[in-house]
Amino acid sequence: MRKINKVVLAFSGGLDTSVILKWLQDTYQCEVVTFTADIGQGEEVEPARAKAKQLGVEEIYIEDLREEFVRDYVFPMFRANAVYEGEYLLGTSIARPLIAKRQIEIARETNADAVSHGATGKGNDQVRFELGYYALQPNIHVIAPWREWDLTSREKLLSYAEQHGIPVEMKKKTGSPYSMDANLLHVSYEGRMLEDPAREPEESMWRWSLSPEKAPDEVEYLDLEYEHGDVVALNGEKLTPARVLEELNKLGGKHGIGRQDLVENRYVGMKSRGCYETPGGAILLRAHRAIESITLDREVAHLKDDLMPRYAKLIYNGYWWSPERELLQTMINASQVNINGWVRLKLYKGNIIVVGRDSRTNTLYTPDISTFEDDEGIYNQQDAAGFIKLNALRLRIAAKNKKKK
Repeated sequence: MRKINKVVLAFSGGLDTSVILKWLQDTYQCEVVTFTADIGQGEEVEPARAKAKQLGVEEIYIEDLREEFVRDYVFPMFRANAVYEGEYLLGTSIARPLIAKRQIEIARETNADAVSHGATGKGNDQVRFELGYYALQPNIHVIAPWREWDLTSREKLLSYAEQHGIPVEMKKKTGSPYSMDANLLHVSYEGRMLEDPAREPEESMWRWSLSPEKAPDEVEYLDLEYEHGDVVALNGEKLTPARVLEELNKLGGKHGIGRQDLVENRYVGMKSRGCYETPGGAILLRAHRAIESITLDREVAHLKDDLMPRYAKLIYNGYWWSPERELLQTMINASQVNINGWVRLKLYKGNIIVVGRDSRTNTLYTPDISTFEDDEGIYNQQDAAGFIKLNALRLRIAAKNKKKK
């Protein structure tokens, strides 16, 4: 076992990371620095400080990263309209690069020689964290307890916690909770009855959203203002990126928007059933495509759509800090220079309905050309005949060859 002097642990204060903290101290006989990030998970993060102090930690980092998370990670991702496997809005995936980056920065600040996380050996997060660590600090040592210890079940974790006097909020009699991850973009749920993909999720599981059946019977309109592909105002009020997402989550959840139940292909090879609530993200995706529909050149839009699955897969698999993702991001950002204007949406019982969009300065929509009425000679419809024949040439040649055969 390599000698470790100091390790920076991504620490939530929950059962897993509390046990990991004590296990690191006992197994590696090293000093542990804890890092707790507030990225909008909706839970108080300060209790993590008390837990860390109780376990003998002297260097404790608790930081509010909500604005950085949305501004530098969520918004750039939504400029690409990124969706993994046609459904997943990448809520967990996009949070990991920020946590990994800050862990490495703290490791440098504290002269730590290792970093550690609480991701299991079966999931995607171990890959995402560690690809980030190595991209930012090539020689950093990574400790992944779930790949080293023999605490392979929740019962063993609870037993370890009891033996070492580690306080835990979830007692044995309550049974295993869902495996959950939350941030400003989403809440995810895995485990328990969800491991049977044939079973419908319990209504009591959902935390952010009403069911469409219980959503209000009245529609609600909202206006989103865009500058360079990002939302800057909601219903006429200028808001920071994090505030935009907070408000959209509230509005979407109120109207039963953003629930997903899907089976995805993990990077490590297995299929996994998960449920997600992404109300604000669902609204952002619909609205962004609407504003792009009148401000983005056709071939640029189609090129973006071609590249989007590749971009989404890079984020899902943990390659945010890779040169190929950064190259794609440069292209995506360049495409957003003229994505300025507003979009009007109608929310109703799980539906996001686009009812208007406009850009006074950058619209490519020209009513004088598109009209079904008299266009006063602006567009010569006779030109279409030659256009069609030229494009049909290869089809006509192929048809003649088939006839000969």
